[in-house]
Amino acid sequence: MEQYKRILLKEFDSRQKVITELTNLEAILNLPKGTELYISDIHGEFAAFDYILRSCAGILNEKIKDCFGDSLSQDDKNRLSALVSYPELVLKQDDKIRDWYKETIPQLLTLLTFAAAKYTRSKLRKALPPQYAYIIEELVYSDIALADKKSYFDNILSYVIELGEAIPFILGISSSIRRLLIDHLHVVGDIYDRGAGSPQVMDELLQFHSLDIQWGNHDIIWMGGFFGSKACMLNALRIAARYGYLWDIEKAYGLNLRPLTLFSDRTYKANPQFRPILGNREDDFTSEEILQLEKVHQALSIIQFKLETQLIKRRPEFQMEDQVKLDNIDYSKEFVTIDGKNHELTNTCFQTIDPANPAELSLEESQAVDSLLASFQGSLKLAEHIELLMKKGSMYKIYNQHLLFHGCIPLEPSGELKPLIINQSRYAGRELLDFFEYHIRQAAKNKEIGDDFSTDLIWYCWRGAVSPLFGKDKMTTLERYFIEDKDTHKEVENSYFSYRTSEKVCQLILEEFGLSSKDSRMVNGHTPVKTVKGESPIRGGGLLFVIDGGLCKAYQKKTGTAGYSLLNNSYGFQLVTHQPFEGSQKVVEDPFAQTSLKRVIENVAQRTLIKSTSIGQMLLAQQQELFDLLHEFYDC
Repeated sequence: MEQYKRILLKEFDSRQKVITELTNLEAILNLPKGTELYISDIHGEFAAFDYILRSCAGILNEKIKDCFGDSLSQDDKNRLSALVSYPELVLKQDDKIRDWYKETIPQLLTLLTFAAAKYTRSKLRKALPPQYAYIIEELVYSDIALADKKSYFDNILSYVIELGEAIPFILGISSSIRRLLIDHLHVVGDIYDRGAGSPQVMDELLQFHSLDIQWGNHDIIWMGGFFGSKACMLNALRIAARYGYLWDIEKAYGLNLRPLTLFSDRTYKANPQFRPILGNREDDFTSEEILQLEKVHQALSIIQFKLETQLIKRRPEFQMEDQVKLDNIDYSKEFVTIDGKNHELTNTCFQTIDPANPAELSLEESQAVDSLLASFQGSLKLAEHIELLMKKGSMYKIYNQHLLFHGCIPLEPSGELKPLIINQSRYAGRELLDFFEYHIRQAAKNKEIGDDFSTDLIWYCWRGAVSPLFGKDKMTTLERYFIEDKDTHKEVENSYFSYRTSEKVCQLILEEFGLSSKDSRMVNGHTPVKTVKGESPIRGGGLLFVIDGGLCKAYQKKTGTAGYSLLNNSYGFQLVTHQPFEGSQKVVEDPFAQTSLKRVIENVAQRTLIKSTSIGQMLLAQQQELFDLLHEFYDC
């Protein structure tokens, strides 16, 4: 404490400096809170995710409308929206002439000023591109109603254009506008899997100015693989093969898949059950490439089943013995016994399985897995992305008195908190999520040891019955590949998913996390909201928002939308329904064709000020420390 006080005294070494900072903090505390954007289940759909950020989930169009009113035509508003969203594309369309720059840059500066209205000059300065911060501030704060100031403004603007800086200048202003419109980003899980663009999404998040992440079940297998879990890594790679983006992540992360590919070519043949799901990317692949993916897909699946069997046997405390299927297969007659009933197997690929020891890896499989793990853990880009997930991520987040988590809070059929009982200890509710987070962070510290309890527990988090990220009684991957009887494919959801429509249960969950305010809400992803079947993203009497609406293309037939996002500004919550993304060029040509449907959920009587937010609590604490310091100056 004394050391901290010495640091404060070094920075604020006079009474006047303390008073200045106290005044600054008081001004900030009484400003309206910034806008937060919540998004979940990105699943590698980079272009759609990037569009949501660039359009600020529809806020950009609203701000342009509010800022310019009738002073701009609708066409001009459209063009300005496209410019701020995709300045790189718009500026490439035609050769821009001097008059276009002289007309457009003042419009951008007007919009920037409008977007910055509820922020301090200091915050605006931080949002500006450093190389142009001084120039932009001079232009923004020039009162062009005064003749001398207008001349001053015009001269600066002309000089910027003459120096050939107009394009980077516009790029910088556009980025600053977007940054001011979205003050903070919440990613409520599942950045990875299904789509090819997860590495690009992570690259964009690395650059985002203010964010937090709640880990999703698909994120956790990438984290687990990097921390040494071979079972997690095989799940991540198998899903990549299944959805046809294995070569994309090989390139993005510099993975060495050659030993696996060579082994697959020698061992497996065509198998329609393992044909990759390519959707509209089918024409991007030759028949030879599809066949190769089929073979690799089979190899990864069989190795995964073997490793998972080993893990379940290694961890009897997980109580998953009923999910060991390899031991229950009659390999000569090709049927499996499940719950005392025999089921015929189809499209099998058991070439490497020893019936006497089904879970044992062959020599070539072991070599392929070791090579994959070394490549996985040796990837510098993946290391950078996992570091971001650890630094900004958590199992859950309490922010501005709202509870954010990806999957579920496991409940019993009675509606009570469902406990995980492991090693004679009991964990439920908030303690359960804290328990998993502790072990995830422990695994991160010891990634050279791949089969320790903490790392194995990450795999349990992926598919265990009491995992808050999974939320089902079991995962039936093997059954879906090899058994036609769909009764064996069933995965029973945790009771949370039926109880989350109950206002009473949602209130009990909020109280479990210490949230008793009438304004507190929960934000949840993980399960796509089937709008076509009449499902609503608003549950529990308005206490819960489920925002996985189908950003991932694989889910859009079921959901009927292209995803939800949620906005929270000083006036309350707004739910945004997104349309299927048709590409950036479409936005440039017709920005409002991609318009999102926004629904105001609440409108508070008084705007929420920063003093009432999580950041405000920190600023209030700083203010108190400065008051204490000020008393010391008075005492002197």
